[in-house]
This record gives sequence, structure tokens and C-alpha cells, in this order.
Amino acid sequence: MASGTVWNILHAAGIDPAPRRHGPSWTQFLTAQAQGIVAADFFHLDTALGQRLYAMAFLEHGTRRLHLTPATAHPTGQWAVQQAREFTTAMADRGGQARFLLRDRDAKYTASFDAVFTAEDAEVLLSAPRTPKMNAHCERVIGTVRREALDHVLITNTSHATKVLAEFADHYNRHRPHRSRGQLSPDAPQQTPPAINIQNRRLLRTRVLGGVINEYHYTA
Repeated sequence: MASGTVWNILHAAGIDPAPRRHGPSWTQFLTAQAQGIVAADFFHLDTALGQRLYAMAFLEHGTRRLHLTPATAHPTGQWAVQQAREFTTAMADRGGQARFLLRDRDAKYTASFDAVFTAEDAEVLLSAPRTPKMNAHCERVIGTVRREALDHVLITNTSHATKVLAEFADHYNRHRPHRSRGQLSPDAPQQTPPAINIQNRRLLRTRVLGGVINEYHYTA
């Protein structure tokens, strides 16, 4: 039976498509629960000598705070569990807590990985197969990492990749503005910044990643 025929039958019976039959849509759920959602995803990067490395991104939906793990050439399930432990510990130290972990169905997410989050009273949500838009925020931030950093730096080895990722994450959280936060950075307090009299201040530039990114600050 063709999909169009099925749609005609359901439409004639007054039945909406399955995701809309009851409860909020996926977008509505993500918006309502943003403060408690953490999204996770793997991504890869290649060195100048052709070695493929892997890292993980954890993104807190509410604040857009980004955590990038150290790079590794062997992303095993045990390695992923260790990264989850380090992330949840760092989040707890900042007074945060995840209510939901959003991830895909990669085999490197083992039961032990999920247990790290369920031990913190977080529920693990799995995206549907081959539907990256269900984890769109994390997919988009990985694209940001590539466009603003990795595409402009020749990575030499694992240590260099880890350093680049850590420096970019620091810039992203401390300085980079976000439209969803009113042009504030993830680490900035959620309030309107005070007006600055630029007549009495100088503009200073700070180079990040050797000048790939520039940060600008006013100083007295």
C-alpha cells in the first residue's frame, strides 16, 4: 500500500500522523525541558598525517554550555564511560544536574555509559535511527567546532587535538555570544549586561588558537 493511500485513509478518518496524536511534539518537549537536557554525540577529526581521531561533545540545552572531551584514536565503550563520569562530575561541581540525556544509538554507548547518568537520576532518551535532526543542537554545535576551529588548524597528533578542543570550548563558553541567550555567552549570567561608555575605554584583542579566532574586550 502506497504511503499516499495510507495518508488519505488516516486523513479521512480524522487521525493525525502518529507523532501528533497525543502529547507535545518533539520540538515542544525539547523547548519545555531545555534546562534539564544534555545532548551527547561523537565526532571525528583527521590529523595532518591522515590519522583519524575521535572526541565527544556534551551540550547543555538550557545554557548552551559545551563540553568537549580529549581526543582519542580508540573510542571504546570504556573510554566513553570515563568521559561521561568526568562530565557529570564537572556539571555537579557547577551546581547543575541533568534530567534527560539525549543520544543516538551508537554501539559505543554501553549500559555502563547510561548508568553514569541514571545514577544522577537522569533519563536516557534515544533518537530514532538515522534522524540527526532529533539531536539537532548537538549536531549543530559540532558543525560550529569544525567551521570555526578544526577547518583552520592543522592537527598534528592526539595531544594537539585535545589542546585545540579545550581552547575552543573555553572560548565558546566564556566569550562566544548565542542568540538563544540574548547574545550572552553560556557562562555569562542570564541578565542584560550594563551599558559601557566606550569613550573612556580601549578595545583589546585576544588571539585564540593562534589567531584563528579573535576575542574583543573593552578595558579602562
